[in-house]
Amino acid sequence: MTTTPQLCTRFARNPSVLRSATPLGEDQMREVAPSIFAEGKHASRSARYTYIPTIDVLRGLRREGFEPFMVAQGASHIEGKAAFTKHMIRLRHAAQAQARAEAHEIILINSHDGASSYQMLAGMFRFVCCNGLVVGDVVEDLRIPHKGNVQDDVIDGAFRVLEQFETVEASTEAMKALRLEPLEQLAYGTAALALRFGEARLAQTGGHVPAPITAAQMVEARRQEDAGDSLWATFQRVQENALRGGQRGRSAKGRRLQTRPVGSIDRGVSLNRALWMLAEEMRKLKG
Repeated sequence: MTTTPQLCTRFARNPSVLRSATPLGEDQMREVAPSIFAEGKHASRSARYTYIPTIDVLRGLRREGFEPFMVAQGASHIEGKAAFTKHMIRLRHAAQAQARAEAHEIILINSHDGASSYQMLAGMFRFVCCNGLVVGDVVEDLRIPHKGNVQDDVIDGAFRVLEQFETVEASTEAMKALRLEPLEQLAYGTAALALRFGEARLAQTGGHVPAPITAAQMVEARRQEDAGDSLWATFQRVQENALRGGQRGRSAKGRRLQTRPVGSIDRGVSLNRALWMLAEEMRKLKG
């Protein structure tokens, strides 16, 4: 299967990532995320651990109309564990319309080393910026342990998430219709700064220090399509700035720096969801 990758990058401490405009083939996925194709469980797992390769589950999902458009795999510093480490696949169903600014996605997370059960989350992909959002508490977070009929449970879970996208759509449209005043946008950016940098800065310094960038930088647009005063537009700008990094700022000691992208799969998912929930709370307050 041929495709045009939109993002394929490797970082020393970050996951390998590949996203494509068309469904990914297995050879492409194997190159970036070989743990999807692990031939067995890690030696640390007990006999009670039901091993089913993620690729077998993915093939079952494909038969039901779900296609992968993005894969990522986390790194491991433990010798021999890289072939079993945590991986993420973002899928879209054939029933989802493509002629829109966003596509609904189902996010599958798994590992074969005990770091993760099969986890199903709702997501959304924005074509204009190639950003993948993760929906917060609007849709049920499904966790399927490595026991029993894993493959059928994951397929059933995918359809359960798919059925809840109407709720996601309603929240999205409400955010698009809600206008934020400039000070309200900065308030959202300030809260996002604490989510993105608060814990790390406290750990490094033992006390509160300013974030490396300002709230105004957090809410600034990178492209014309993201300009606007709606809660949705503000959320999109903050989400991209928080996760992609690349903004000029200052370290705790005043040194010039560029903010780094979020590399960890777990950190990316948790921050993504927290930003969504923050936007939802602001929508409720304003509404």
